[in-house]
Amino acid sequence: MRVSYLLWLVALFTCGVVQAKEAQRIIALAPHIVENLFAIGAGERIVGTVEYADYPAAANEIERIGGYNGISLERVLALKPDLVIAWQSGNKKADLEKLEKLGIKVIYSDTKDIRKVADELRLFGQLTGQNQQAQLLAERFSKRFEALKKRYQNSASLRVFYQLWPEPMMTINRDTWLHQLLQVCAVENVFADNSADYPQISIENVLKTKPQVIVLPNEKSKKVMPTLNWQAWPEIPAVKYQQFIEVDADLLHRYSTRVLDGVTDMCDKLQVARSHYNKD
Repeated sequence: MRVSYLLWLVALFTCGVVQAKEAQRIIALAPHIVENLFAIGAGERIVGTVEYADYPAAANEIERIGGYNGISLERVLALKPDLVIAWQSGNKKADLEKLEKLGIKVIYSDTKDIRKVADELRLFGQLTGQNQQAQLLAERFSKRFEALKKRYQNSASLRVFYQLWPEPMMTINRDTWLHQLLQVCAVENVFADNSADYPQISIENVLKTKPQVIVLPNEKSKKVMPTLNWQAWPEIPAVKYQQFIEVDADLLHRYSTRVLDGVTDMCDKLQVARSHYNKD
């Protein structure tokens, strides 16, 4: 066993994070939590989850106890969990406070930094006794992430607009997870300096920023996703040169190990767009 891993375990015990009993009945309140638990070999311990938790395929068999609009406390109690892993930014604060008042142990996932996915894997490993598998997966994740950064770090600049949602049109600023992913590809987020994390913008705003590439995430939603006819604005470089790329929102928008698959795909497509502009 590596010395660094031993030191990490000592630190966990010292900080009081380690619980005396491994969690056997877990409620996972976000799709990425479900994915990461399955990734470390603890997926069979999940007894309840939320809407859109659909990966891997076995996740579809887990009982649903709510979603974005809240959770059913009655259903949670009926499942008798010994641990709830919640998403700090994606679950209702009032629901989580009620769970804690009822004496249910709640651990929070709030991975806003792509590098912290590895730390969360280790934490989940410690909570479930899957330490070895979690540590190996965390190390692989970190190595692959660093390799991706190095691959593109000297690439030519490229102005990119990430269309988070078409109507109302929304995008991302520099304080978001998705901006970090664009940074891995070494491109410029044209709305990085906006004061809001997820600003609502207009076509006029996009015209002013003159993006060379428009990124269109394929988002799963129960609502019909509206479409936007970008061809009406040929003065935008991305439209003029038909530089649109589609990416998988399930990969990029979830704080899971699969995010690196999504980043690799996005960076490869952006590299093709670079080659187009480099010809000019």
